[in-house]
Amino acid sequence: MTTSSIGFIGLGNMGGRMSKCIVRGGGQVVGFDTNPDVISAAGAKSASSVAEVMGQCDVVLLSLPDSRVVESVVLGQDGVLDNSRNGHVVVDLSTAAPESTRRIHKLLAEKGAAYLDAGISGGAAAADVGKLTLMVGGEQSVLNQVQADLEHFASNIFYVGSSGAGHTAKLLNNFLNAVSLAATAEVMVAGKKAGLDLAVLLDVLNKSSGVNFATLNRFPKIITGDYLKGGLTNTLMMKDVVLYTELVGQLSMPSLNASGPLASFGLAKALGYADEISNTVVDAIGDISGGVRLHEKKDGAS
Repeated sequence: MTTSSIGFIGLGNMGGRMSKCIVRGGGQVVGFDTNPDVISAAGAKSASSVAEVMGQCDVVLLSLPDSRVVESVVLGQDGVLDNSRNGHVVVDLSTAAPESTRRIHKLLAEKGAAYLDAGISGGAAAADVGKLTLMVGGEQSVLNQVQADLEHFASNIFYVGSSGAGHTAKLLNNFLNAVSLAATAEVMVAGKKAGLDLAVLLDVLNKSSGVNFATLNRFPKIITGDYLKGGLTNTLMMKDVVLYTELVGQLSMPSLNASGPLASFGLAKALGYADEISNTVVDAIGDISGGVRLHEKKDGAS
């Protein structure tokens, strides 16, 4: 059964979209964000503080940039932990370090509150229509309790294990996403320089062994000039790849394929695309390949 009022802390790019889905589905959202303007835009009732959200809602969702911010919101003065109570359920939809997640889970459990780590996948497009995929770590009984709330914005919800497992699965997924995006961007620039018809090239790739999420869903739009703005930025993509390398280091294994996306998204950041959607990595690669663009604007086009 869906709870009557859901708290939401962090109503930016993805959080705002998820909040809108909850409201569209008949739920009520009490939201807090450091930028008050995004709260009403997300269809939420505005709260003045984290404490106010915690006081009004039994289920509270977090959508924050990284573990540093998650820890400041949860563990900081008058934050989530200070205001948690027996029966509270906090669901962290951020991309965060599993080690940090497990620490927060333990601290909240000591106060009788539950903490689920729910990595999300699907990007802005899936968030807009409530079709995200969630990979959830924590207690399965708690997931069962709040599943109806999460189904407002997620069509695929997987329980993947104990605390930290959701964020671990998210890092593994995001690393593959980063590899395929960076590699496909390089291939598409090469195809452009070689004089190939890029639409035909994509048709070939999507019927061949090179097919991946980027060839299927990103580049058919990019070659028309639509970069699908609103998704993960180059800075956040780089952050996710770094988190992945830290994870495999903790697992005592090498990362033999991290150098490609680290170089690609690092290049994008260095060339001024830091806060642009990660799809613009193709323009960064194009910049150092002679100013190549997959889509040439027509005269007079904006």
